[in-house]
Amino acid sequence: MCGVFDHEVIYSVLFVRRSVAHRFPRIFSQYPNPYASHVVSCDVISRMHTPSGTLLTTRLILKRGALPWWAPQGIVSRAESWVIEESEVDPAGRIITCRTKNLDHIKVMQVEESVALRQTSEGKTLQTTEARIISRFGWGLTRRIESHGLARFKANVQRSREGISLILELIRRNRPETLGLGGGNTENGRAVDNVDKPVSNGSWTRLTSWFRTR
Repeated sequence: MCGVFDHEVIYSVLFVRRSVAHRFPRIFSQYPNPYASHVVSCDVISRMHTPSGTLLTTRLILKRGALPWWAPQGIVSRAESWVIEESEVDPAGRIITCRTKNLDHIKVMQVEESVALRQTSEGKTLQTTEARIISRFGWGLTRRIESHGLARFKANVQRSREGISLILELIRRNRPETLGLGGGNTENGRAVDNVDKPVSNGSWTRLTSWFRTR
C-alpha cells in the first residue's frame, strides 16, 4: 500500500532554449525562490553531455520540513532530508525527465517523484508529475504516515507551480530570446491546469525584492 499522486500543468515558456550554448533548462534555476523556503541547499554533483546530445545532471538537495503533532518522539533525528535528483534534458526532442527520491528516513517515508516536461502539439510545455509515498515504519502508523505525506505533497503542488512560474517570468524579462508558446487545456484526455496568465506586478515586485535581499 502506498500513496500515489499524478498531476499535469501547462506553462507558456519553454524550459530549453534554442541556442546550443544555453541548453541548461530553466528548471535548474528554480532554487532559490520565495515559494521554496523549505529548500536549504542545492548542489550539482555531476553534469555531462551524452553522445546523443542530451544533458545528464545529478543534484543533491537538502530540504527542511516539520513533523506532524502525532509523530512519535525520536521517529527521525532531524526534520531535514537529503534528496537526490537525476535529470535528462533532450533539446532536440524538447523533453526533460527528472526523478527525485529522499536518501534518508526511508523506513519512515520514501517519496519518489517523476517529472516530465515536454512540448505539446499545440506548442506549449506540458509538465506531468507522478509521485509515490511509501512508508515501512509499521507499528500501526504506516497508512497514517503515507496519508500525511500524500496530503503534504498535494498541498505543495500549488506553491511549486507558482515558484517555477515566477522563475520563468524572471528569466523571460531578463532574457529576450526566451520562447513564448501558445496552446490548449487538455492533453490525452486528461484535465490540466493552465499557467499562461502573466505574472502580476505585485508578484513580480515580490520576486525581485526577494532576490535583492539574498
